[in-house]
Amino acid sequence: MDRFRMIFQYFQSNSESVMNGICGLLALASIKIYTCFDFSCPCLHRYNMAYGLGILFVPPVAFFLCGLILNRQSLVMLDEWRRPQGRRRKDPAVIRYMCSSIMQRAMVAPAVWIVVALLDGKCLICAFSSSVDPEKFPGFTNATTEQAQELLAKVPCKEDELVGSSTSRRAVSRYLRCWSQALGWSILLMLIIAAFLARWLRPCFNQAALLQTRHWSNYIDIEQKIFEETCCEHSRLFAHKCILHFFESMREEIRQHSFDLPKEEEEDLLRGITHQDQVNKLLKTWYYEKPPLDVSQATQR
Repeated sequence: MDRFRMIFQYFQSNSESVMNGICGLLALASIKIYTCFDFSCPCLHRYNMAYGLGILFVPPVAFFLCGLILNRQSLVMLDEWRRPQGRRRKDPAVIRYMCSSIMQRAMVAPAVWIVVALLDGKCLICAFSSSVDPEKFPGFTNATTEQAQELLAKVPCKEDELVGSSTSRRAVSRYLRCWSQALGWSILLMLIIAAFLARWLRPCFNQAALLQTRHWSNYIDIEQKIFEETCCEHSRLFAHKCILHFFESMREEIRQHSFDLPKEEEEDLLRGITHQDQVNKLLKTWYYEKPPLDVSQATQR
């Protein structure tokens, strides 16, 4: 149990490193799922585009939502954005920094999926095979418009008898695959350039403001964790006291077998909050009137 507690505390105190690891795992999962996915284009004029674009964009949306769900800071950022002003002012720069950090991590897995799918080329071949100009390929020039659309829709299906061994089918497939790979490499290059510029242009801006924003962003996350831990500890002690009062006749036996905490220390840890209404009022006050970030009075005491 001690080891699990240490691991849990490590994850809590290193949430940024944990989120980077989760983003990496999601990116690897997206590659693994794509390689294991059985891509079967319907090879029908009306359904090819919907299927190809659906495979290209629907899984990235799912990965993006998973990235938001798994990121604990998403709820912290929303809580900070939606909370009332209270006694503590809200800093829009901190909220923007948290939102940017969350979005960047959540976009890793979707970007990997889209780039891998474009470099593979199957999605784009399936989606746009019917949109190719048949006049550019000699095998489709003598067919009517409807026949050409039907033949072009069957380009992704190598096993089809009509176009399976056709050189025109291979030409259309190579043409679309080249466009797909060019688009994939272009997106990958733009992402690398954007990351490079973001990394190297950051020192050109106000570093003091950036440090302040990052500091208070981390503070909000840590404050929420400590508040939840304190609430859990108070709830445990409060439940302990309620159970002891309920089993008045068994107080000493329960204390000997389960709890070793002296009564006086329990009362001190409850901090005078001994009623349900007091707890509800405390939580309501915390939400609507968060205390200002000033510990000078507590230090003087």
